[in-house]
Amino acid sequence: MTKSTISIDLHLDEDKIPQKIEWQASGSTADEMQEAKAVMLSLWDGKDKSALRIDLWTKDMMVDEMADFFYQTIFGMADTLQRSTHQEELAADMKNFAKEFYEKFREQQMKENKLR
Repeated sequence: MTKSTISIDLHLDEDKIPQKIEWQASGSTADEMQEAKAVMLSLWDGKDKSALRIDLWTKDMMVDEMADFFYQTIFGMADTLQRSTHQEELAADMKNFAKEFYEKFREQQMKENKLR
């Protein structure tokens, strides 16, 4: 059996808000820590049948970047659902939701920008 490790380092300000997020994975081609602006980590507890989640983002994560992050995360979750359950219709529904979410976000951003 092979063991792999994923490390996430958080650099927090005095209010314990992430200023910097770095990560590294064993077996990766990157020798040094990689920087990220946000992380969403979900773990499934099979015993309790519940999801454990950690969602963090840095102060400099822009609103449009967060929308991109959510869009890509939802889209990726749809791919994972399809591969793991072969539920193609449900995966397609998730992808359609992701696209609608992104379009609505862009529309709201454009309205807000016009008001400024």
